[in-house]
Order: sequence, then C-alpha cells, then structure tokens
Amino acid sequence: MALAIFDLDNTLIAGDSDHSWGKFLVAEQLVDAQQFQKSNDQFYADYVAGSLDIFAYLDFSLRPLAEMPMAELHRLHAKFMQQVIAPMQLPKAKALLEKHREAGDRLLIITATNRFVIEPICLSLGVTEFLSADPEIIDGRYTGKVSGTPTYKEGKVIRLQEWLEQQSETLEGSWFYSDSINDLPLLLEVDHPVTVDPCDRLKAEAEHKQWPIISLRD
Repeated sequence: MALAIFDLDNTLIAGDSDHSWGKFLVAEQLVDAQQFQKSNDQFYADYVAGSLDIFAYLDFSLRPLAEMPMAELHRLHAKFMQQVIAPMQLPKAKALLEKHREAGDRLLIITATNRFVIEPICLSLGVTEFLSADPEIIDGRYTGKVSGTPTYKEGKVIRLQEWLEQQSETLEGSWFYSDSINDLPLLLEVDHPVTVDPCDRLKAEAEHKQWPIISLRD
C-alpha cells in the first residue's frame, strides 16, 4: 500500500475554495464588500505568484470565523457547498481518487486552505484524512488564530513528516498531485510527482524534470 497525496484547490476541484469562500462572504454581505474583496483578491494573486505571506493571509481569512457562532458558520458552509463548490467538482478527479482506492493506496489531501473550509469538501470526495491550516478553537468558537504550522510550501513537508511519524507511514512508493508552484517542496519529496493542470511555473519545472503533466478538466 502506497500513500497517494493530493492538493485540493485547482487540483481536485476546478477553483480555489479559500478565495471562493471570501467571495461568498462578500456576496452574503457578511464582510465589508469593497475592502474585503480587494484584500481577498490581492492575497490570492500573491499565492498564485508564490509570494504569499501565509501568516498575514491567515490573520485575514480566519478573522470572519471568529465573528460568528459555530452553528451559523456551518449553516453558511452548507450553502457554500451547494452554490459554489458543487459546480467545481470534477468527474475525472473522482475517478483518479477511485483508481488509487482500488489500488489499495492510502489517500491524503494536503492543502494550505483552513480546515473549516476544506473538511466538508474532502468528505464530499470520500477522503477522510487531510492536513490543512488548523484554526484555533477555544470554548467552542474560532479565535481567528492558526494553531501549529500552516500547510504552505515547506510547511506542507513539515506537517507531512509529523503525520508520517504519528501514523508509522513512509513515503515509499508515494504519489503527490498538484497544480501549484507552491507545492514544489513536497513534489520533490515523493516517488511519483504528478502535475495537474499546472500553473506556468510548475509546468516549466515538470517539463524540465520530466514529470507527468495531466489534466482533470479536459
């Protein structure tokens, strides 16, 4: 049994769930529309460029979670799943996951997006093991702070190594699928790196290293 690891945003779904959640909050008139949208778009542009300050972004993106009770957040997320995430689902992504299940591989999603946003998405894909940015919860409410190492760039490798030790797992025969240049550190760690609808910088790396380039959108 090998470990099959997947990025989530723009890999297993046709969009970025984190950025889309911010847009959803604007549409629901739960945040200051003009300023929040501007910041949300700028942080996403920084992410695409590979220059995101992950701690500044998490301070921004987790703040709205701290301003609402948990029950209201879950109600909103159910609406978000139906209206925003459902149209992003990719039949080829689900087929790829099933291929690895049938091979007996252990499936793991690692994403820089926070756990509140991604957990229902991962479960909708039938993946129950995932690593993400973990929002701090105290007395049943989000605090707006992150707990532990964010799963971004080298942080994904750090968190994966911790998980491997806890699970008594190894990377022997492992796979990792991603679209983003931000995931280059983890792509270099696995036995079978695969780029999925990659950004231009990752596509260039993949061509240079002769890594597979696939699409789950064609």
